[in-house]
Amino acid sequence: MSLIEVEALSKSYQMGSVEIHALRGVNLTVERGEYIAIMGPSGSGKSTFLNLLGCLDTPTTGRYVLNDHDVSSMAEDDLAQVRNEEIGFVFQTFNLLARATALQNVELPLVYAGVTAHERQARAREALEKVDLLDRVMHRPNELSGGQRQRVAIARALVNDPSIILADEPTGNLDSVAGADLLELLDGLHEKGHTLFVVTHERDVAEHARSIVHLRDGQIESIESR
Repeated sequence: MSLIEVEALSKSYQMGSVEIHALRGVNLTVERGEYIAIMGPSGSGKSTFLNLLGCLDTPTTGRYVLNDHDVSSMAEDDLAQVRNEEIGFVFQTFNLLARATALQNVELPLVYAGVTAHERQARAREALEKVDLLDRVMHRPNELSGGQRQRVAIARALVNDPSIILADEPTGNLDSVAGADLLELLDGLHEKGHTLFVVTHERDVAEHARSIVHLRDGQIESIESR
């Protein structure tokens, strides 16, 4: 059974009297352990597709099965549970709590999952160790570099052992050195068996993936295997 099965996935929005077709009948099958980049010009449907994959939105039509769960028509409470258990998010802007330490930021998904404080700390430390940040556990975001903040965000994405990790322009706010370090970290996660999706407009970032899905006008234009 594939990890992800997307069938005829479409998403439309009503803007006044105009209907916007953001995604038009996308089909995609993803096996466990794949590393996929999503590319396309502005307005191609990248963000919409990522939101649907991350269960942040629901499709207008079509079917999305994630790890044997048909999430296409789930209620919001059920989607929230899937997001917390199955999906790790990494955003361009890090989305860290400014007053919380690195350890506390990484613990957050476990708080929502009702994990005990002792286990939360142990698992958060383990996730921070995976991204080589054990020496920064008590630092707050303003005491960390941009690259270190993104590593905290990746540790937070890993802490629940999700089925997929979704990274939206993960190098967008990093300098070239920090960006290269981050891509090396993502390569390492893929080698350890994690399933990764990276949305990017940068070709050199996409080339780290094993497949590049090119979107245009809400449809898959091509899939490039590497």
